[in-house]
Amino acid sequence: MATIPAARESLGKSFRTDRWWVEPLRFGVIFGAFVVYATWALLQGAQNEHHIAEPYLSPLYAPNFAGFPWPDWWPDWLRTPALLILWAPLGFRLTCYYYRRSYYRSYFLSPPACAVGRLNIPYHGERGLLLLQNLHRYFVPFAVALVVINLHDTVLAFFFSNGFGIGLGTLILIVNVIGLAGYTFGCHSLRHMVGGGLDCFSCSLAARTRGRLWQVVTKFNENHGAWAWFSLVWIGFADFYVRLVSSGVIGDPRLILISA
Repeated sequence: MATIPAARESLGKSFRTDRWWVEPLRFGVIFGAFVVYATWALLQGAQNEHHIAEPYLSPLYAPNFAGFPWPDWWPDWLRTPALLILWAPLGFRLTCYYYRRSYYRSYFLSPPACAVGRLNIPYHGERGLLLLQNLHRYFVPFAVALVVINLHDTVLAFFFSNGFGIGLGTLILIVNVIGLAGYTFGCHSLRHMVGGGLDCFSCSLAARTRGRLWQVVTKFNENHGAWAWFSLVWIGFADFYVRLVSSGVIGDPRLILISA
């Protein structure tokens, strides 16, 4: 039987003939661009309130902690309400199984792709500092809560000062919450929480309920990577749109259905 030769040991060397480097490069560039933009956007909250364009609230700032009583010793440039929220989505995404796979490949070259030579850094599994990756399951409830919070903010986006209606910003926030839900409810840990530890999905009402929930989560999980990409990019786009409207750079097309 023919054997597949092992990849050469030096970084990037491989017997593969496809463009294996496209995926890690694409992830590295897009994820890095999002981190840079999100960091800038989050720090803007200490200087202005362009993350709010009534009735729209940027998803990077949901829930709205505007007016939080910062202690006197806290630096002015860090008095951004987003800082009170950042830990939840950041912890959830950084410990996500899909993102871990991707940034290990893109930034740590460990390895950059299957059957491709890796950076010569000793790897002993997710131990030591990487034990923090096991916290992913504990971020799941907060991630689900953020979906609910963003859904609440999306409902509020129908209520304008002059009545009930729908605007372009409303549609953007609707798509945003769909993306967040698709990504969150396809989580590997959530899938295990819902359906793990059962030998029978039909032996009781509780088991049947968990079985149906497991099937729903599995459907989302099948495209977990696509949901992860889409939700990440759309969050940045939604924040950018709200900032443009709030700062008066663009107008927000609206259709008022019921006048106040």
